[in-house]
Amino acid sequence: MILLNRINFCGYMHLSRFNRINASHAQVPMLMSHLRKDFSLSAVIAGFIAVVISYAGPLIIVFQAASQAHLSSEQVSSWIWAISIGSGVTGLLLSWRLRIPVITAWSTPGAALLVSMLPTVSFAEAIGAYVVASLIIVVIGLSGAFDKLMSRLPKAIAAAMLAGILFRFGAELFTSIRLQPALVLSMIGVYLVCKRFSPRYAILSVLIVGCAFAGVMGELNQAAITVAVAQPIFTAPEWSWHAIINIGLPLALVTLTGQYVPGMAVLRTAGYTQPARSMISLTAASAVLLAPFGAHGLNLAAITAAICTGREAHENRDKRYVAGIACGFFYILMGTFGATLASVFGALPKELIASLAGLALFGAISAGLTGAMAEEKQREAALITFLVTASGMSFLGLAAAFWGLIFGLVAHFVLSYTRERKVPVGLRDA
Repeated sequence: MILLNRINFCGYMHLSRFNRINASHAQVPMLMSHLRKDFSLSAVIAGFIAVVISYAGPLIIVFQAASQAHLSSEQVSSWIWAISIGSGVTGLLLSWRLRIPVITAWSTPGAALLVSMLPTVSFAEAIGAYVVASLIIVVIGLSGAFDKLMSRLPKAIAAAMLAGILFRFGAELFTSIRLQPALVLSMIGVYLVCKRFSPRYAILSVLIVGCAFAGVMGELNQAAITVAVAQPIFTAPEWSWHAIINIGLPLALVTLTGQYVPGMAVLRTAGYTQPARSMISLTAASAVLLAPFGAHGLNLAAITAAICTGREAHENRDKRYVAGIACGFFYILMGTFGATLASVFGALPKELIASLAGLALFGAISAGLTGAMAEEKQREAALITFLVTASGMSFLGLAAAFWGLIFGLVAHFVLSYTRERKVPVGLRDA
């Protein structure tokens, strides 16, 4: 009898497992059907522009850090491959699974930290520090502590921090006029006309006109374009307390405060409320696996994510996840031909990239400012958050986004506490 029960139980477990496998396989055609139905050119263009801006901007910091550490061209190519493939695969999977535009990228503040710290250790010791930093973030993600933090963060302060981070991109659009007036003004003109008559294709039109104008005016540096396929190089990590303390711990801190917090703020501002646990855990775990190939960190994007979460990607918020999938695809493509495509983006005029980024982020900046000023009781704290973040200050090795958050929360606490004290107890209970 006992033997029969065991056989029945084993058969039940096997059948359950078989049903789960069949169910998972059955979901794939369903997801493909949804993707075909939700597909839009504007979402694909948003994903493409997000990748263009990532390669034309934050990637420069990676090159700078590699140059300071005197890394070989093969090591740099492997570094680009690792962060590109990691960003592409994690972003594509998360966008597909969660049905929201999850844009992942490498740690920009982390790369800035490495400009000064990478030359102080061997590359193998730096790899060990990367592994430790990513493992710390994995533990924080799995614990759920980050979700609790985000749930207690006032929406106005989160929106103000987002607006402050993006402010310089909007400002650089107009400062670029001094260097390339014809190029920038033509892009602004095309943007305004398209926003009036065909808003979904405004950014695509700006990109086409900007590239065509730069080509006609001879502003494309074609000599800088090289053809090469990236080849990953494995570097075994070495463990050093000096590297862990001076690179690993600060890298984890600046990635959490400078990438995950504003990255989640972007999603929250756009109306997406999914927990951060799976996003943090997958990106950080992927960074652990790719660290030996040079990846210093993978995380949620903030600046480029705002391009894919706004109305420019799609009017329907539920269909913007296509932009995340497209972004992931282009990351994987560029990771395969990392050196070639990085040189292509390097051949474009800096003013074209700055103008494209500024125009693409207009909607996100507007949404951030609107959210920051929506509630009268939180306006002063939100204003402080915005000003500190937009200032670009750096103190104690921590970036402006972190200090904007700290100053804003302190102001929010002080102002809320004093207002609460001024309200009579009887009225407070009424």
